Amino acid sequence: MKVIGIIPARYGSVRFPGKPLADIGGKTMIRRVYENSAEVLENIIVATDDRLIYDEVVSFGGKVVMTSAKHKSGTDRCAEALKKYETAENKVFDIVINIQGDEPFLHKEHLQKLITCFDDSKTEIATLVKKININEDIFNPNKPKVVFDKNKKAIYFSRSAIPYLRNAEKKEWHLKHNYFKHIGIYAYRRDILKKITNLDISGLEIAESLEQNRWIENGFKIKTDITDKESISIDTPEDLERLLKKLF
Repeated sequence: MKVIGIIPARYGSVRFPGKPLADIGGKTMIRRVYENSAEVLENIIVATDDRLIYDEVVSFGGKVVMTSAKHKSGTDRCAEALKKYETAENKVFDIVINIQGDEPFLHKEHLQKLITCFDDSKTEIATLVKKININEDIFNPNKPKVVFDKNKKAIYFSRSAIPYLRNAEKKEWHLKHNYFKHIGIYAYRRDILKKITNLDISGLEIAESLEQNRWIENGFKIKTDITDKESISIDTPEDLERLLKKLF
């Protein structure tokens, strides 16, 4: 099973322009993501639409592919980068991992767990979830929640608190039921990645602003695995400032 990790990285973030090039302890964010991923994966590329990011990846010896600036999601950018890279290198991969470019301290376990999901030949898409231990996170719309069936197949992703817990005070919900938040890293079988990027935007996706609901709405199965490792994403300059104070 040949696996490739693709790190979508664009310069024009609304909340944090130039985020992939932000300095974190003497290394850019994109470099930290790349090097952490390389501890698990042999094949990694960055997919970007910006020349500055492209040059930065080349400068530290990484592999990078230029992609269109018109992509609306990291999934779409991954699909284009995969096609270009496979053509250029005359290679074909079985599994593609979409690695978030704003998580500079990605845990190795996250990548390892995703790969293991594909030991089951029926797995189409895989992602990770983590049990919520802080009650406020259940009601935080910036921390998407997920419910899944007994086979760990995702049923639905929402920014709302799901499920709604009747007959319990909201401050105690995390004590009365196991809630899970989504860890935003995906892996896809190569053929499935191609199929989902050709889907039309769906109603549930628009409602929640969560592209994974499009896949579910179209009948694709998303296998989940549970991790106890937290993900640290950086969405704003303030997030980065808080992280630097903790680490350095």
